[in-house]
Amino acid sequence: MATILALETSCDETAVAIVRDRTILSSVVSTQIDIHQRYGGIVPEVASRQHVLTLGTELDAALDKAGLDWDDIDGIAATSTPGLVGALMVGLTAGKTLAMVHNKPFLGVHHLEGHIYANYLAQPDLQPPYLCLLVSGGHTSLIGVSDCGNYKTLGQTRDDAAGEAFDKVARLLGLGYPGGPVIDRLAKDGNAKAFPLPEGNISLPEGGFHPYDSSFSGLKTAVLRLVEKLKAEGVDPLPVADLAASFQATVAKSLTKRAIHCALDHGFTTLAVGGGVAANSALRQHLQTAAEAHKLRVLFPPLSLCTDNAAMIACAAADHFNRGHRSTLGLSVQSRLDLTRVMELYGQPER
Repeated sequence: MATILALETSCDETAVAIVRDRTILSSVVSTQIDIHQRYGGIVPEVASRQHVLTLGTELDAALDKAGLDWDDIDGIAATSTPGLVGALMVGLTAGKTLAMVHNKPFLGVHHLEGHIYANYLAQPDLQPPYLCLLVSGGHTSLIGVSDCGNYKTLGQTRDDAAGEAFDKVARLLGLGYPGGPVIDRLAKDGNAKAFPLPEGNISLPEGGFHPYDSSFSGLKTAVLRLVEKLKAEGVDPLPVADLAASFQATVAKSLTKRAIHCALDHGFTTLAVGGGVAANSALRQHLQTAAEAHKLRVLFPPLSLCTDNAAMIACAAADHFNRGHRSTLGLSVQSRLDLTRVMELYGQPER
């Protein structure tokens, strides 16, 4: 069983964790939300600087909580792609340095593969093949999982990611940053049927709509037009709870319809969900109900593993480590890398 220490600094969470295969020995996460809220969004340079200030303390805390020293660690991992370049560089440089100092193998990990592996931490018996719905601030995809490092993109957003849409709508409604949690909270007191909103379909050249691809830019614009209309009519205060509930329900129904359709079409019996939006209560409710109706198994990570964390990175790295995969110390960060090319991180061709 591989014991992996992993670093995650792809965006605005600084995280260190130690995982033994699919068991978390320690997980430390420091969020920067309070810092970035004053700017209304993430400032990359500020995020990078905060990672530098925080990482050392978290590293000591992770080892202490696990009750381990460096002799107990089999390998070092760090997120290398995708993400903010400066932020990624902090974690990747630290990870490679630790690997050299302690003479340990090093593994660069794809952030989205980490979100897939969050499900293994929650459900250690999970085995491919299955469909994974990845929904976060930067990504919305339907991924066919065949094996470790073997993925196929079956559907994706053509514009805004679901989490990005939540942040933009929250800004329109004056709710601040980040948008997902506050919209979810307010929606519980709102009427999801108060305002019909467009789901956002992708037209096909031959007619009809793409069954799995999604679009959220038009939905965001529809909310903007609706808010402008209500203000022009003198509605004050705005029915923010109803707007939040209507928007959230539209996103949840859109994602659910596409995920269920994709799972059934491709013969998957298990649907796993990963990413920050996996914490959304409406998505969980809609997807669970639809999955039960079609006799599909649906898995959600616990809330602590939906947002960025290093435990999911360590879990992915442990699986690669057990298969003999290693990264070179010359590995560099990449702001983008398609998940289907994940094996390139270990010097192997796309599967």
